[in-house]
Amino acid sequence: MKLSVTGRATAAAVVAAVTLLTTSSIAGAAPARVAAAPNIPVANVKAHLAQLQSIATANGGNRAHGRTGYKASLDYVQAKLNAAGFTTTVQQFTSGGRTGYNLIADWPGGDTGQVVMAGSHLDSVTAGAGINDNGSGSAAVLEAALAVSRAQYQPTKHLRFAWWGAEELGMVGSRYYVSRLSTTDRSRISGYLNFDMIGSPNPGYFVYDDDPTIEKTFQAYYAGIGVSTEIETEGDGRSDHAPFDSAGIPVGGLFSGADYIKTAAQAAKWGGTAGLAFDRCYHSSCDTTSNINDTALDRNSDALAYAVWELSS
Repeated sequence: MKLSVTGRATAAAVVAAVTLLTTSSIAGAAPARVAAAPNIPVANVKAHLAQLQSIATANGGNRAHGRTGYKASLDYVQAKLNAAGFTTTVQQFTSGGRTGYNLIADWPGGDTGQVVMAGSHLDSVTAGAGINDNGSGSAAVLEAALAVSRAQYQPTKHLRFAWWGAEELGMVGSRYYVSRLSTTDRSRISGYLNFDMIGSPNPGYFVYDDDPTIEKTFQAYYAGIGVSTEIETEGDGRSDHAPFDSAGIPVGGLFSGADYIKTAAQAAKWGGTAGLAFDRCYHSSCDTTSNINDTALDRNSDALAYAVWELSS
């Protein structure tokens, strides 16, 4: 069930309390500091998903690498970021004989010797529009970046957001980005947060366990709203955090499940239907705007913002 306004206020208060207890263990955070992350309006995230669906519909039904739908998706995201005051860079690469693109957006200010990154892959498979995989992560990262602009947030650390191309071909875009970082630039990234499929229609709440600091940050948020989490295992090494992890950069993220089957115990804990996939439309033509669970999208978007604020403070 979606949190009511009253429920949100209660959740925010509990998150604040949890933060007071946990921030002393979060690297770089002052003791007893409460993160002031904003609520991310799920309606805004869904509006971005509607735009990505329209782009796919107008471009052969997909937003895949090397196709017109992908470039149109990137142009949409970049225009929003430019208007919000970000410095954007488009990185071009080639895969499978087709041109691909990464989009990098830097928020001015903060210590560039300590960079907190949040990213998602923007491409779909050729079979469909890819609204959960991975419009959901891309739209949430975009809305979190826009929230940074609306708040005119001035974190201690430098914030960078990224949208990767050709993830569906083997994390090609993110591998390209990481491979071109100098040793010094790699050492400046204090954490990379990945968001791939965060609105699955039969959702679970999975947290990456690669880095304990980042893991605890997400767990603190979910504890604050009374939602149990599990360690993410289905997507290990299968999304854009993998190149960062291999390069020795701390990584973390969220995931709501793909084609693995929800167990009875998970359904009892999270709701939904046991015996069915977390996302029955994974890599299929039915991965459209109707393939999204609003509650999961809302919670994960808010958790994303919470982590960005907490880890960059």
